[in-house]
Amino acid sequence: MTPCTTQPVAQPNWVTNTRLLWDRRRLLARVTGISLILSALLVFLIPKRYESTARIMPPDQPNSGAAMLAVIAGRSLGGLGGFGNLAQSFLGGRTSGALFIDLLRSRTISDHLIDRFDLQKTYHKRYRFDTIKYLARHTAIVEDKKSGVISLTFNDTDPQRARAVAQAYLDELNSIVTRSNTSSVRREREFIEKRLVSAHAELQEAEKALSVFSSTHTLLDVKEQTHAMVDAAAKLQAELIVGQSELDSLEQIYGPENVRVRATQARIAGLHRELTRLSGSSAEISEEPSTSSSQNDASLYPSLRQLPRLAVPYTDLYRRVRIQETVFELLSQQYEMARIQEAKDTPVVSIIDPPLVPEKKSFPPRILSVLLLTLFSAAMAAAFILARYFWEQVSPTDPRRLLAQQIFENSTTHLNRLVPYRRGVQ
Repeated sequence: MTPCTTQPVAQPNWVTNTRLLWDRRRLLARVTGISLILSALLVFLIPKRYESTARIMPPDQPNSGAAMLAVIAGRSLGGLGGFGNLAQSFLGGRTSGALFIDLLRSRTISDHLIDRFDLQKTYHKRYRFDTIKYLARHTAIVEDKKSGVISLTFNDTDPQRARAVAQAYLDELNSIVTRSNTSSVRREREFIEKRLVSAHAELQEAEKALSVFSSTHTLLDVKEQTHAMVDAAAKLQAELIVGQSELDSLEQIYGPENVRVRATQARIAGLHRELTRLSGSSAEISEEPSTSSSQNDASLYPSLRQLPRLAVPYTDLYRRVRIQETVFELLSQQYEMARIQEAKDTPVVSIIDPPLVPEKKSFPPRILSVLLLTLFSAAMAAAFILARYFWEQVSPTDPRRLLAQQIFENSTTHLNRLVPYRRGVQ
């Protein structure tokens, strides 16, 4: 039995390879030319893409509405992971720039953009989730670690739409920040405003009650009226004492039937009546004003004995009015401060560079792409020529060649069986 001998295979080296490729130079030239044409057609069929970039500057520190922003962003991103990451920003772990980036990437803003520009139909996506992923892939958000400036870049096949979507990102971010950050201040201002209205109504009611009570009992100022009436009573009492002394002396001199004696008696009787009216009685006070036409001048004012009874309700009503005035004054000051604070706390995203309509495409680099595809095709053709040449140099009885042929035949057989099966299933 003759032993199996294998033909030695020539060892590849750069001289052999170069000579072989030189011999096949026409084939390589044709492949390169065809690759150049096909690459140019393929590259020029790729739609142009345009980038619109905006740069914004977030605030240095998270403001009073950061907690609500975190909740919105956490819910939009889904799960506890996003919420936990945002919670770190309020504990000092993250800056407001990171919070703004999370908001720009949130589901809330993406949904608003999709509805605003009808992107699901524009990008020919069947599912909304695919539209969100497409939008995220074509949106680049980068924060400069040194300056904290955030750059947002959106690319699209339409330059006008690229600029509009980039601007819409900023509008939606500003809307969320404004709505979230001013909600607590606005609620405080609305509460104070409602309380101010009720306090004004209570003040008017207290003033009306005091005015009705004062008008009913002819009471202007208890303290001043008491002083005035005590002075008047003391004066009347003094005049009465003087008149009584004068009457005693006149009766001793002229007798009781004298004209001067009678005149003095009449004057003393008038002083007694005035003093009695001024002193009054301790009867219960009537709440209804007197409308009698026979009412004299003395009854227009409360008597000395009635003043202590009137002082307590009058003081209560007066104190109520003063309390309501103080409450109304304090609420008015707080309301004005709340309005000023609401205006100050209304945040606006600081736009450094607004997005512009791109004038030049950003993708694809056509000349470079054509050159790279052509070089790749020529390299693959050269590799195929070399591989085929050295494969032909291998002996038909070489175990490596036999193994490769067996694998190829088995693979072909399986593929031939699989194709009819797929056709039958369809």
